[in-house]
Amino acid sequence: MKLGMIGLGRMGANMARRLMRGGHQIVGYDRSQANVAELTANGAAGASSLEDLVAKLDAPRAVWIMVPAGGPTEETVIALGKLLSPGDSIIDGGNSFFKDDVRRSQSLEPKGIHYIDVGTSGGVWGLERGYCLMMGGPKDEVARLDPIFKTLAPGIGDIARTPGRTGEGTAEQGYLHCGPSGSGHFVKMVHNGIEYGVMQAYAEGFDILRGAHSDHLPHGLSYDLNLADISELWRRGSVISSWLLDLTAQALASDAELEAYTGFVEDSGEGRWTISAALEEGVSADVLAAALFTRFRSRIQHSFAEKVLSAMRKGFGGHVERPRVEKVNPGL
Repeated sequence: MKLGMIGLGRMGANMARRLMRGGHQIVGYDRSQANVAELTANGAAGASSLEDLVAKLDAPRAVWIMVPAGGPTEETVIALGKLLSPGDSIIDGGNSFFKDDVRRSQSLEPKGIHYIDVGTSGGVWGLERGYCLMMGGPKDEVARLDPIFKTLAPGIGDIARTPGRTGEGTAEQGYLHCGPSGSGHFVKMVHNGIEYGVMQAYAEGFDILRGAHSDHLPHGLSYDLNLADISELWRRGSVISSWLLDLTAQALASDAELEAYTGFVEDSGEGRWTISAALEEGVSADVLAAALFTRFRSRIQHSFAEKVLSAMRKGFGGHVERPRVEKVNPGL
């Protein structure tokens, strides 16, 4: 299939490359023409503007947006809404708020333009591993674009089939049509909220292990533990093994004290939205809320646990810590 890709940063460019490897044709656009040139060198067609990108696509067109959530995505959707025709589709693969998806879908519906929200997980590793995709939008249009989603997804790979499943549907292939507009990003939002909690559990656990080597503990109850070895141990047959643990083990193997990290931990928005959804639904989310608030606290006072969090975020998403800014009391 032929697809327009807007936003050729870490995620967008790698997704375009994976699609081209799968035999699809890509027309790429980015505000940075250097990014466009780099992708065209890999075999894509480049576009100099949104108008140029739309003109180079065949009807019914499909355009995938991979730009920062919020203003940049909103502006791009509005601009495309003026350029596309009935039967065309806009796919938002970023981390948009699900209520924004519903509003955008409703605004495009009178024009006959389909809007598909796709929660995308896979980070900087997606080019080789594939991307876990959570789609929301019109069922028929999602089905028409299935070849795109199937190519981006990881496939069943070497993961054993879950007992009781018969292989029907696409979930075990790593992509799923979750429901109507907004549902894809809603599922991805909760996915990221859970991610916060799991990461926090690992971070606190390793902080406790590190703290076991303390002069304040009674004689005979202090242990100088090798955290790199323990993280590697837990990857082998432990019930808490996971990709996040893999990334933690990698970070500790190369930097046992995580000295390259300050422990300043950002949040990308989905954690806040997940807690907001829990409040609206009246659902308890103690662990996820605590994990989010810990990230807020990390920007004031850092611990080894926050360094572990930062290492995991860099491992799966390439997130680089923002330098800590000291607060100054203007009254002094």
